[in-house]
Amino acid sequence: MGRNIEDDRVVFFDVDDTLLDTSAFAQTARKAAIELMVDNGLPLDKDEAYGVLKTIIREKGSNYGRHFNVLTQVVLGHEDPMLVALGMITYHNVKMALLRPFAETIDTLIYLKSQGYRLAVISNGITIKQWEKLVRLNVYSFFDEVITSEEVGKKKPDRLIYDVALRKMKGDPEKSVMIGNKFREDALGAVNAGMSAILVNSDVTEDDREYIKKEQLDITVIENIGDVNTIL
Repeated sequence: MGRNIEDDRVVFFDVDDTLLDTSAFAQTARKAAIELMVDNGLPLDKDEAYGVLKTIIREKGSNYGRHFNVLTQVVLGHEDPMLVALGMITYHNVKMALLRPFAETIDTLIYLKSQGYRLAVISNGITIKQWEKLVRLNVYSFFDEVITSEEVGKKKPDRLIYDVALRKMKGDPEKSVMIGNKFREDALGAVNAGMSAILVNSDVTEDDREYIKKEQLDITVIENIGDVNTIL
């Protein structure tokens, strides 16, 4: 059986703040974790402790797995396993309780599949964490591949991560699209790899919009993910 003519059309998605609202739930989950740690003996007030945690996250990066270990080390001079466990478990429980796709995410994924597109993820993140989100959102079956910076060794907007993704999916860049929320990483990265891009939930500036127009870049800015159905 030969390949369908549409098989080389791929829609790549970013995950965080594209398929789901990550920023809001991460902050809520971290604050809940800090509150419990302070209530159980971390000798700072909650705002101070949260400030220290934010500094650690900024220095170590959000994908670092031992933020709470470092927090107790900084505050107490040594790791406190009980407090670390309280922080980690509270953070994950709250995060997972709040994990929801945007209202129109699933309808959009169904629509794209019905139009013959194949779907994959390109993410600056850890592979297992991104699959975990897709599984918990119950949208994992829509996606053929998750390509991450952990796996490739380069982050968006580096062209390599896009080239690897296109190769893995056997996608034609001229028929493939990247959907994400970051102008530089998602949109410019994709365009530089020969693809088109759609920006959603983005803090794209007027300067960015002018640059898109001036350079005639194949980048469309939309308000929410449901608007993808009007473009593709």
